[in-house]
Amino acid sequence: MNKSRHWWPVLKRLLYYGKKWKRYLLYALGMLWIAVIIEVSGPMLITYFIDHLVSRHQLPSTLFKCLIAIVIILQLLAAFLHYWQVFLFNTVAINVIQKLRTDLMNVALYQPITTFDKKPIGQIISRITNDTEVIRDLYVTVIAAVLRSTTLIITMIVAMLMLDWKMAILAMLLFPMVILVIAIYQYYSTPITRQVKNYFADINNSFNEAIIGMNVIQQFRQEERFSQKIRELSKLHYLARMQTLRLDGCLLRPLLNLLSTLILCGLLILFNLYINNIFKIGVLYAFITYLSRLNEPLVQFAAQQPVLQQAVVSGERIFELMDSNKQTYGKDNCPLASGQITLKKLNFSYDQNRNVLCDINLQVPSCSFVAIVGYTGSGKSTLANLLMGYYPIKHGEIYLDNRPINQLTHSVLRNGVSIVQQEPIILADSLLANVCLGRNISEKTVVKVLEQVQLISLVNSMSEGIYTKLGEQGSNLSAGQKQLLSLARVLVELPKIIILDEATANIDSGTERAIQQTLDRIRHNTTLVVIAHRLSTTIKADNIIVLYKGKIIEEGNHQKLMSNKGHYWQMYQLQQSKNNLI
Repeated sequence: MNKSRHWWPVLKRLLYYGKKWKRYLLYALGMLWIAVIIEVSGPMLITYFIDHLVSRHQLPSTLFKCLIAIVIILQLLAAFLHYWQVFLFNTVAINVIQKLRTDLMNVALYQPITTFDKKPIGQIISRITNDTEVIRDLYVTVIAAVLRSTTLIITMIVAMLMLDWKMAILAMLLFPMVILVIAIYQYYSTPITRQVKNYFADINNSFNEAIIGMNVIQQFRQEERFSQKIRELSKLHYLARMQTLRLDGCLLRPLLNLLSTLILCGLLILFNLYINNIFKIGVLYAFITYLSRLNEPLVQFAAQQPVLQQAVVSGERIFELMDSNKQTYGKDNCPLASGQITLKKLNFSYDQNRNVLCDINLQVPSCSFVAIVGYTGSGKSTLANLLMGYYPIKHGEIYLDNRPINQLTHSVLRNGVSIVQQEPIILADSLLANVCLGRNISEKTVVKVLEQVQLISLVNSMSEGIYTKLGEQGSNLSAGQKQLLSLARVLVELPKIIILDEATANIDSGTERAIQQTLDRIRHNTTLVVIAHRLSTTIKADNIIVLYKGKIIEEGNHQKLMSNKGHYWQMYQLQQSKNNLI
């Protein structure tokens, strides 16, 4: 988002979120007006008491008691109304943040994979958690304080004009000076506030990175380097916050107090010059009281500038994510009838500078077994992600069931094509929940699939069977067990196309054999696309695609490619020699 973008559109959009709870806001505003009028009426009653009773040496006991009682009752009523208006503002704020956070999370869930490739996870988490909390302060602190200050200022101005318009005009000279101070503060504080938010997001991202990679950090003794990185970011954040504090200390309360004192001195001079002709003692008392109380809402009004700036910057960051391009899908909602795959002149690039895939043409019949092999960086995983519909295709075509992939709906793609990744994500939940993933699948089906992938012995060894809670990221499972669990997720609702992305790369030979046996059982019911690091997995494939630098350089079954003694033959021989050494 352009840093020079005006703050008002962002603020307007943030305030629009409160529209649904407009009734609560109106109730709170009404209570606020009544409470402020009651507060302002106090000095007017005392003015009457001084000018009409004390100055004339008349002090009727009954009237005096009535005035005292009225003042006390009014203050109690004002306190009661203030409590309820604060409660209502907080109710609106909590509801707004809940709605904003839900909308933001919904947007994040439907973002293209490219968003997560480019943005650090910690920064995205910071936007969903910290930035939304800052916007809560906008409703609880800024809006409530600004409305209260505005109401108080207007009411006191009206009261001062009713008492004496000349002194009121002199007192109102304070306003243009305050507006100038606020404008100067906003000009200098906006870039600093934006820096503070960015540094804080970087700190969150560094902590997230350190915690996720703690094993690697400790293994390679990188504790001091990461600690130094976080210290440097914290220092930058500290220096930026100190700049904000210096601005606050210079331009807000001290300067506003000075301006208020100057106006008060002007009132005293004016009173001294015209004491015998114009002013009364009670009126002077009221103006001194109002001016001292007027200073506080003005200070409050100016003091909300930092919070307002932080809310606007947070709003910019939130709406930047909300307004980013979402993953788009087509409107063809007819389920896949077969697993036929066709690729025509497919080219793909992540950065528009270098093609990762170049002129890929491929025909995969329904219920066939195709293997894709090649060295690291040849484009195998990219091809798998394109078949999943994770990235938009700009050059070339992918057809599933002879239908363009970009015309299929999200549900058709997710129900028809599934992937088993090299590093499966395991939730800190039960084994059953990890297999079902929110889908309505019977326990009987889950147990049957676990038997099929040879995990039933693991289930039987667990204290609570399929209800056993798994550790964070499946810490109580081996790499092979995680991979088999990931395969079970796919098999409980057998899709028309299954993609295995290096699923056998980091597992033992026993788990590899279990996966191969499972694939043999399902290969006639679904199309298998296996991206293989271990070429032993590809021997039974109907067709083997050899990728090199994003291009198909060889194609055929295992026997054909071995007889050609080309690139595949070299890879196979190299891998066999390694196995013999082991």
